[in-house]
Amino acid sequence: MVELDLQVASQAEQLPGEAQFRAWCELALRQRTADSELTIRLVDEAEGRELNSTYRHKDYATNVLSFPAEVPDEMLDIPLLGDLVICAPVVAREAREQDKSLEAHWAHLVIHGCLHLLGYDHIEEAEAEEMEALERTLLAELGHPDPYAGDD
Repeated sequence: MVELDLQVASQAEQLPGEAQFRAWCELALRQRTADSELTIRLVDEAEGRELNSTYRHKDYATNVLSFPAEVPDEMLDIPLLGDLVICAPVVAREAREQDKSLEAHWAHLVIHGCLHLLGYDHIEEAEAEEMEALERTLLAELGHPDPYAGDD
């Protein structure tokens, strides 16, 4: 079971509803047998930029930031995965620029962020290929196209 704390701190229009976020999280996290708790915070560019600057030392708002929970060893059995911060205006802009449906892009970024919370990464090429293949598979199950098509 996924316990989701959805925090809407964005003034953006056309945000997906909580049920949609929950469905995307459940799909991304289904490989995990334990219960999962996570927070998704939807922000505008000012907060997204501040967080990206503070934690990644990059002075711009990015689409999604993942903050895996750092759970002490004596508490390892709690289901807290961590937090995702998604910048709604960046998501909307990217969807337009990349000629993707807004729903498909939201689904991709939620799934992408959840996979980061599970420990997937895309720094090394082999890890990126594994993560992207899983994203493609999950998005195809939702009827969405390959989010990396044309990224050559």
